[in-house]
Amino acid sequence: MLGLNLPVVIVLAAVGGVLAWRRANTLTWLLYTWVALWAFFKYGFAVPIPQSVATIYLGITGLALVCFASSSRERLSETAQPIVRLILEPRYRLALAGLLVALPALAAYNVYADLNVPLEAPGFGREVHPPPPTEMTVHDETVDMATAENPYLHYNHDDPELYGEHLENGRRIYYENCFWCHGDGMGGDGMFAHGLNPVPSNFNDVGTLPILQSSFVHWRIAKGAPGLPGAGTPWDSMMPAWEKFLTTEEMWDVNLFIYDFNGYEPRALGQH
Repeated sequence: MLGLNLPVVIVLAAVGGVLAWRRANTLTWLLYTWVALWAFFKYGFAVPIPQSVATIYLGITGLALVCFASSSRERLSETAQPIVRLILEPRYRLALAGLLVALPALAAYNVYADLNVPLEAPGFGREVHPPPPTEMTVHDETVDMATAENPYLHYNHDDPELYGEHLENGRRIYYENCFWCHGDGMGGDGMFAHGLNPVPSNFNDVGTLPILQSSFVHWRIAKGAPGLPGAGTPWDSMMPAWEKFLTTEEMWDVNLFIYDFNGYEPRALGQH
């Protein structure tokens, strides 16, 4: 059923039924809700879901539970009362001591487990520069991937002043949008690069820009990670489809700036 791990779902539902039968207090229900959701995301699907998705939903759920618990004085008092008793009443000292030991130990184990996740090769190969489509549509304009060139590149020789204006616009766009991941120096080492897989492209590398036509770079900018074909997966890239945020001119301008900054020219048509 929808790829669910039914035994896990049944156990979670059964525990919830027992709590309802025993008329559990508000704090117990809040803790059960969060733990049950964690268990559901961790073990409830036949095909594991990304940890980042589970973390987002768990964070939202945690905030919602806090809002629920503090939504009235009566509910807040009912939620806090068991905690106050645990801290103040002598008969719970052993349980309190165990809790004070268990929570830091659990946090330490979680850090240890995260640091010791074994590295495994993907189930199938991933191409660093996957083949682009034969054509694409950007802002209602059809681009022939085999013949398209940066329309402003020729200004480098024909009108250097206008070329400089496009470069300056491209520089602005890059440092407003792209350097967070690709880095100040375009080395693929931006402040968010460590959290991405694959890591952002290193435009300094001679195996990147010089072997690509500018139409390929335009495709990657316009379509972003959502536009990657199967040959380019798996990925956890956060690169958006910039066509949703930038004009066609802006995308060609940043394309121009990326090449110029690194001292490269796009691979010419028919060049191997």
